[in-house]
Amino acid sequence: MKKIVSVQVACVCLALFAMTLSVPGLSYAKTVKLTFSAHQGAQDVQTKLLAAYAKEVEKLSNGKVKIDFYPGQTLIKAAQTYDGIVNGMVDMGFSVLAYTRGRFPLLDYVNLPLGSPNAQVSSAIINEVIGKFKPAELADVEVIYLQSHGPGRIHSRGKALLTLADFQGEKIRAGGTTSDIIKLLGAAPASTPMPEVYQALQKGVMDGGIWDMSASADWKLAEVVDHSMMCDDVAYNTGFFVVMNKDKWKSLDPEVQKIMKELAPKYVQMHGKAWDEADQRGIAYMKKLGKDVVEIEPAECAKWGEAVKPLIDQYIEKTEKQGLPGKEVVDFVKGRIKAAKAGTFESKWYSAQ
Repeated sequence: MKKIVSVQVACVCLALFAMTLSVPGLSYAKTVKLTFSAHQGAQDVQTKLLAAYAKEVEKLSNGKVKIDFYPGQTLIKAAQTYDGIVNGMVDMGFSVLAYTRGRFPLLDYVNLPLGSPNAQVSSAIINEVIGKFKPAELADVEVIYLQSHGPGRIHSRGKALLTLADFQGEKIRAGGTTSDIIKLLGAAPASTPMPEVYQALQKGVMDGGIWDMSASADWKLAEVVDHSMMCDDVAYNTGFFVVMNKDKWKSLDPEVQKIMKELAPKYVQMHGKAWDEADQRGIAYMKKLGKDVVEIEPAECAKWGEAVKPLIDQYIEKTEKQGLPGKEVVDFVKGRIKAAKAGTFESKWYSAQ
């Protein structure tokens, strides 16, 4: 009799357990663990936002996914991040598109002097570009979102660079596409790693540099320059990616995939806002130190823009030869920037608040 009761109790327990598996909101699926690498340090505001994104995904997934976050290149170096994701060395990561030069020919538009007014706009536009044009260069990963810092500015020590003639004989720190910008403006570019720029300027090895205003505060570069020249016609941006290994993405529960994609616009807006706030800190730090933040006269700024226009033409020619819609991308981006400057810019990736 006791044996019969025990069997009956066991059957009831099994039935109850089976019922709980079908109850909405309850899941006993195995937790998927992801590794997430970022190249910037743990205290960087952009890194903190990436960590917050990972935590929110975990929370909303009800334990279906656990994301181990590794900032400061502790898991993989910045320049190897994209290839490491493709090859499965790391599941997902954050780094700079330009660190793997030549791999993203269509998205190279972001490095061009197109004059985006701020990071919130440029971050929204780069996500619109991948949504509209679906570049094949990103087909080997799952794109979570992209973002961009604010407009890059030219800075100098000693004399201010107020006209094209002022660039003659100057040695300006730059790299990649920004080197071409400096050349076309008439100065000599100097390729110097960012951690060495402060000392090089302090010692007078260089006469200036090109960077977004956030670096003037975050890297203390305002201390070793005297002038920041504000001219949108030669302002470039830098693109950053958050992408995932394709196979790892496919292994995720569809609900987790949905959560990750639906959170993306919120974090793109937050990244853009953080970059813009950092730029304002840079401007404030310059002024606090008694340095100049100079608005270049519109007519002169237009001359600078005309001087660097060959870079845009070269991009269009190069992409068209590869069968890529480079001109369409440039025209689209210019149109979106025009809308932003006119106050009519709207996008799910952008919030004016």
